[in-house]
Amino acid sequence: MKITLDIQDNRFDTFLEFIKTLDYVSISNEDEIPQWQRDEVKSHLKLIKKGEMKTRSWKEAKKDIFKK
Repeated sequence: MKITLDIQDNRFDTFLEFIKTLDYVSISNEDEIPQWQRDEVKSHLKLIKKGEMKTRSWKEAKKDIFKK
């Protein structure tokens, strides 16, 4: 069984602490972002701040990706 919850950020820590108290619940970090990906994002952010990399809106990127 898989359950998806939509919890506001400001309530997540409280919810997580509560859910950990239940003996039939296990928590895994399958969705954790790998370190290499975190490092890549940091690198891109530095380049953007220096003006060496430009950004674009999702709308523009989506047009290029899906050719629509």
